[in-house]
Amino acid sequence: MALTGTTEHETDPVGSARTGHGGAARADRTGAAKRAGGRKVLPGLIAAALGAAAAWAVHWLVPAVPALTAAVVLGIAAAHLPVIRDRVRGAARPGLSVAGKRLMRLGIVLLGLKLSVQDVRELGWPSLVMVIAVVAATFAGTWWLGRRIGLPGDQPLLIAAGYAICGASAIGAVSAATRSDEEDAAASVALVTLCGTLAIAVLPLLQHPLGLSDPEFGRWVGASVHDVGQVVATAQTAGPAALGDAVLVKLMRVALLAPLVALVAIGLRRRARAQRAERAGGERTAKPTLVPLFVVGFLVMIAVRSTGWLPAGVLDGASLAQEVLLTAALFGLGSAVHLPTLARTGGRAAALGVSAWAVVAGVSYAGVLLTT
Repeated sequence: MALTGTTEHETDPVGSARTGHGGAARADRTGAAKRAGGRKVLPGLIAAALGAAAAWAVHWLVPAVPALTAAVVLGIAAAHLPVIRDRVRGAARPGLSVAGKRLMRLGIVLLGLKLSVQDVRELGWPSLVMVIAVVAATFAGTWWLGRRIGLPGDQPLLIAAGYAICGASAIGAVSAATRSDEEDAAASVALVTLCGTLAIAVLPLLQHPLGLSDPEFGRWVGASVHDVGQVVATAQTAGPAALGDAVLVKLMRVALLAPLVALVAIGLRRRARAQRAERAGGERTAKPTLVPLFVVGFLVMIAVRSTGWLPAGVLDGASLAQEVLLTAALFGLGSAVHLPTLARTGGRAAALGVSAWAVVAGVSYAGVLLTT
């Protein structure tokens, strides 16, 4: 009887001892999988951290080169240098992908601390309407043109978001909402970053020929240049008055990131619903999230900043963390660029970049003249 009882106890699949051993085994397997996953992404995260440090070193040595721009270039270089490209495309790839996606989202959340409701009020209704018009015209025009010239994948949508809102940060936000291919996001970041960097050299040369005062030039820069760092680098050439107006207008564009991502998500949900209707009874298409969680975090950070409770030291620390996160993320995205693939659409992408640049600069210039 003792032997029989022992045998039943050991072999009963629902017995407490058996269940305990099975639960422990599953817990061990889960813990092992998490540790293995952590080890898998660790080389890439270390590479992203080193790439970010190198980008900041370049910016320190050559202040005219923004750290974000340097990060993209260094990421592209790392993916193509014979000495390290196999590691970047192999063992480091999972971690670099995590950096390009998750660190980008964290950076976007912290970006919300740069803007408050008071900033929007100071801008005034005429300038606010001008910013909304510039964003809408740039986004719609660039997206339409990119599709017309046949850019592949989500590149037209991502490039349009980058030009309309805030460069690489907007591309990261929209690509996360649309689950875009990593190569599409990387190619879009490379193009938008290049054009934004060129603006630092070109726009100051146009201030006096276009007859713009310093504040007008600042508003024009804030409404037409992509990345916040590029806006600062361009506007500071005309003095503090230009810089103040440029940053204010630029942050208003940044505030439109959340509604833009929400509108894109709504459009995707409608398209997915139509596809499901066409394939009734067939494979179901996953519904995109209406408002991604990191966009909610971005809005929460704006609300927190608007309370005025955060001391200057905390805001400065958050600003530094945001720039470090975005620098590491852009190194990760840059490392996903495959130049031979990019070269196949290089001419069309360059044509779209120049055309979109002309659109955003022209519409912004008209808007500044009308609201001054």
